[in-house]
Amino acid sequence: MNNDEFPYPLAATDWLAARLGEPAVKIVDGSWRMPGVAPARLDHEERRIPGAVFFDIDAIADKTTSLPHMLPSAAEFSEAVGALGIAPGDDVIIYDDQGLFSAARVWWTFRAMGHERASVLDGGLPKWLREGRPVETGPAAPARVEYRAAPRADLVRTSDDVRAFLNDARGVVLDARPAPRFKGEAPEPRPGLRPGRMPGAINLPHALLLRDSGELRPLHELARLFHDRDVHAETDVIATCGSGVTAAVIVLALERLGHRRHALYDGSWAEWGAQTNDPVRFPAITD
Repeated sequence: MNNDEFPYPLAATDWLAARLGEPAVKIVDGSWRMPGVAPARLDHEERRIPGAVFFDIDAIADKTTSLPHMLPSAAEFSEAVGALGIAPGDDVIIYDDQGLFSAARVWWTFRAMGHERASVLDGGLPKWLREGRPVETGPAAPARVEYRAAPRADLVRTSDDVRAFLNDARGVVLDARPAPRFKGEAPEPRPGLRPGRMPGAINLPHALLLRDSGELRPLHELARLFHDRDVHAETDVIATCGSGVTAAVIVLALERLGHRRHALYDGSWAEWGAQTNDPVRFPAITD
């Protein structure tokens, strides 16, 4: 990527604050909540970074499957993002209201749709507020523009890809779920899922990649976390989690390190762990 001073894959709050109001800098709130909790859009409209539009990962998703917030088609993404006033050449800065969580999923979605100039706001809304920076209330009213996605299949993996990957021991499958869920000691938050993990997967809880402030850890700390899991520059990696959200934090951290041989399993455990699956084709193990 030719950055032209565009901060990738992380943008600092100072960088964004200096560019508020610039026409080609588009700010996206990618906050998200688990089912059963009040939707994040309500909090967005109460307090958002000036100019920010809301990207709903449950709405801008593949409607042909019951799996949660799967990657939308190119046409669906283009229609939704154009309605948010985002053009293909814009610099897109994505944040969430937890620090660094679902913003990574939205960032990965933009990348999977071919939008190269997209970054995550390091520390998100919490850091922005701690620094006393301005906010707005109410929904944004962007002018619709034309957007045409150019999907990148190399960034996305299916269950068949994961199965072949594990069978051939070609690389590393990193699971971003908390350790108790990965081990099968804690239930999954969604009904209808088995406990445990894919045989051969390695646990890297996404929270380990973050400072207490919600910012991504320094490069040397990230490098150690991946090195401890036998991930190096030439290692092929598939990231997975519960439903493809925190797996994107792993992908973001790898991009920050300059690692490029990675992709995300979109269905994640919501697909692989389904109780109705054939346990031979979708094996699960516990500790």
